[in-house]
Amino acid sequence: MSKSVLCLLITISVLFTSCIPTQDLIYLQKKDNSQDNIVITAIESQPYRLQTNDVLSITIKAIDPKLVAIFSPSSEGGAAGKSESGLYFDGFTVDDHGNIRIPILGELNVIGYTLDEIRIRIEKQLLAEYFNKEANIFVTVKLAGLRYTINGEIGGPGTKTMFQEQVNIMEAIANSGDITITGDRKAVTVMRKTPTGVVMHDLDLTNINVMQSPYFYLQPNDYIYVKPLKQKTWGTGKTGIESFGTITTLFSVATTIFFLLFKN
Repeated sequence: MSKSVLCLLITISVLFTSCIPTQDLIYLQKKDNSQDNIVITAIESQPYRLQTNDVLSITIKAIDPKLVAIFSPSSEGGAAGKSESGLYFDGFTVDDHGNIRIPILGELNVIGYTLDEIRIRIEKQLLAEYFNKEANIFVTVKLAGLRYTINGEIGGPGTKTMFQEQVNIMEAIANSGDITITGDRKAVTVMRKTPTGVVMHDLDLTNINVMQSPYFYLQPNDYIYVKPLKQKTWGTGKTGIESFGTITTLFSVATTIFFLLFKN
């Protein structure tokens, strides 16, 4: 085999190994073991149970607004009270003991409870101690936004808050500027705090079966880390053209050095 043929084969192999395949960039592909219809109802229906540092938005309404004004942490209303900063200061934060403090009602332990369970408890306490049925009280309990942190090979890293009941990891990534071309979509790590400690799990976002994972839907305070692909550390380029340009440059430098050293 001649040296020219050998160099050509080496160049082609480097181009193929350094480029990022299209299959590594496409989300939710139907692979060999994928089902035609993905059923995710069972995962969606699982209610979230509160943990420490969660922030709640609690609203109490009645026929006479003056009757419920004393139960509100702030008399200010309007859009400011619904902003992220407003919810942070006027919301109810679950402390290290699992309690929240509501005006007049006092401390209420909410750790491990669902939002509906907390709403029912507040309604029962209000009816038992302060109101009668004719007051028609209406209690709403929601998370003050779903807060998560995303880092690594992502367009917009940082801590984000989305004001939705449920947020899946695809929505969180889209809200953060999408994964960069050098990000590993096959091993996106989700770190989640549980009562027994922190759990880490890798998700393959190129496989549609990821929708069946219990980590596909985020929980408050999840941390997402997108690892870099090995092509980024090689520095040869993300596409064939970039790789070819890198190799051409290296070859030109090597040739120049060779002639400078051995021209005599």
